Amino acid sequence: MTKEQAGRLMKMATWAAVSVASSLVVAKAVAWWFSGSVAMLGSLADSSLDLAASLVTMFAVRLALIPPDDDHRFGHGKAEALAGLFQAAVMSGSAVYISLEAISRLWNPVAPERSDLVIGASAIAVILSLGLVAFQTYVIRHSRSIAIAGDQLHYKGDLLLNASVIVSAVASAMGFLYADGIFGVLIGGYILYGAYGLARPAIDMLMDKEFDDAERELIFNIVMNNPEVLGLHELKTRSSGRDRFIQMHIEVPGNMTVADAHLIADEVEATLGEHFGDTEIFIHMDPPSPQSDELTTLELMRQEDA
Repeated sequence: MTKEQAGRLMKMATWAAVSVASSLVVAKAVAWWFSGSVAMLGSLADSSLDLAASLVTMFAVRLALIPPDDDHRFGHGKAEALAGLFQAAVMSGSAVYISLEAISRLWNPVAPERSDLVIGASAIAVILSLGLVAFQTYVIRHSRSIAIAGDQLHYKGDLLLNASVIVSAVASAMGFLYADGIFGVLIGGYILYGAYGLARPAIDMLMDKEFDDAERELIFNIVMNNPEVLGLHELKTRSSGRDRFIQMHIEVPGNMTVADAHLIADEVEATLGEHFGDTEIFIHMDPPSPQSDELTTLELMRQEDA
């Protein structure tokens, strides 16, 4: 799939998420208004956050898809990470509010009204969320978008949250008045955990975290399998949205012409490209030297320790 096709899929995913979130906010608001369920309030707050996060994701995806320009030579991919941090911050605030409301309900339990509305709204949410998560999974597989992946986490959480709300409504209707508050606390904790899960990859991207150890080892082995490459050092990797970058220094025979050395670099880049599609690869060529050999040995030891 080309970058353009993946970009169109990402935009479609953002529109789908906004549409689903808007529908769920309306349905849950009606159910909460007539039932007074704090668990439904928690679910409504989560869907409201989903809507806000999906709108931010829509903006971030469109910004991230803008090609590199004179002021942003590496593209705009980190807009996705900024959207992830925004989502995490809003989710954390909501989790604290919901937990405090749920604790007060535990202190003074009240039976929610209209459990049928609570169950009906939650069942609709489960069905819509399942369809959206399936589509987002397809988009993520073809785009590696951190913004869409972060948005998907909201809706995966919705599946569990809405199932919890249904259980809470049934238990409360059967006379267990503490169920509403208990599930409210659990929902608040789950939202907070989801915020942590969103923040980590966003921070990693903003801090230019390296590829995982398995990918770095694969890069090292691919490069060193070229018989003309005598060493490799200064291997650096990072991600920016769906764009990825690899740079390195390779050692080639010192008596080679510049043209021949450049040909080797092209071969290495082509081989890496077969395993790391849509990745920009920068290769600097060095002649052999004791210092370069030492750096290659250190790089090899790093791969073995990983």
